[in-house]
Amino acid sequence: MKYILLVPDGAADLPCDELDGKTPLEAAKTPHLDRLAETGRVGAVQVTPPEMYPGSDAANMALLGYDPRKYYTGRGPIEAAAMDIPLNEKDVAFRCSIISTDGTNLLDYSAGHITTEEARPIIALANDKLATRAMRLFPGVSYRHILRWTDGPVDVKTSPPHENMGKPLREIYPEGEGDTKIRAFIEDSLNLLDDLPFNRERRAEGKLPANMLWLWSPGRTPVMPSFFRKRQMTGAVVSAVDVVRGLGKLTGLEIVNVPGATGYFDTNYAGKGLYALAALERHDFVWVHVESPDEAGHAGSIEEKIRGIENFDKHIVGQMVAMLKERKEPFRILCAPDHMTPVSTRGHKIGPVPYLLYDSEMPLRREVLPYDERALLETKTLFEDGYRLIDELFKAE
Repeated sequence: MKYILLVPDGAADLPCDELDGKTPLEAAKTPHLDRLAETGRVGAVQVTPPEMYPGSDAANMALLGYDPRKYYTGRGPIEAAAMDIPLNEKDVAFRCSIISTDGTNLLDYSAGHITTEEARPIIALANDKLATRAMRLFPGVSYRHILRWTDGPVDVKTSPPHENMGKPLREIYPEGEGDTKIRAFIEDSLNLLDDLPFNRERRAEGKLPANMLWLWSPGRTPVMPSFFRKRQMTGAVVSAVDVVRGLGKLTGLEIVNVPGATGYFDTNYAGKGLYALAALERHDFVWVHVESPDEAGHAGSIEEKIRGIENFDKHIVGQMVAMLKERKEPFRILCAPDHMTPVSTRGHKIGPVPYLLYDSEMPLRREVLPYDERALLETKTLFEDGYRLIDELFKAE
């Protein structure tokens, strides 16, 4: 038996007036998910504990079967693990995002989705001018980077930039341990970057500047039992984003690199499906994560969200199911978004999301529910502890 966890990040949503009251997931053409739902089980799951922020870090930790209330320490150390950044017991890792600001408000959480090639010189300059003996920046992908801070603060409230676009900076600055130093770093980065020739050119071209470094979600490395220890099987993860790849590293999963996987609208959906199938020749479990629906939600784009969901359905769900059936390989699939990212709010929203469980050897003929948000109201099955949902994937009926 092969076991597959599919995560269309942020695919769940709220009804949209532009779609006559439908959600993007409901409006999208998803014939392959619909077919699985006809003989599978559709239910609802509260992925992240209600008292926690529904970030992709804690939520994907839960979907993989680890209680975030027990293991979550922050986003920074998870992404640091993906980037092979060494952290000792004194080191604190912060996520460091390159953002856009007018000096008063946070304009964009990704500096207009700055490319990795454009971001590298910015991080190098900041390392030269802003870093200290205790602080060092590590370049990542696009706008996503890491600051390692020896003996740095952890008991500080920080604000995710993707949840605070348009807000005044003074309302979302860090509060708590080390907040003065963190704020000084953030403001010094604006002074360093704002008037760079690179940013003058971006403004002249009508683009947003990449003119501030925003520190958030610090923590020390979490200690998590290996996936093999928990499930007595090996596995792999297919994802373009460091927060998911980091969780794979921390739990001993193979990290699969897919050419053209970007974590954005242009990601290589078909390649992800093919590489996941190849991973199932080496392992019994594969976890496939697709970021594009979440990015579309943050962009406020209904069209891109629908397109991302449809590409996920066609190139990952459809392709993997067809080829596994061709191999005559028995398999089970669990599909669930990690959280809602409504296009109307452009941020994450706490609340249940729909999940789908399908077994190729034991098709069910129970209540037939659509695999979309309508199931949240109609299902009789609600998992209130999201980290327990994956147990259903491995449990025999």
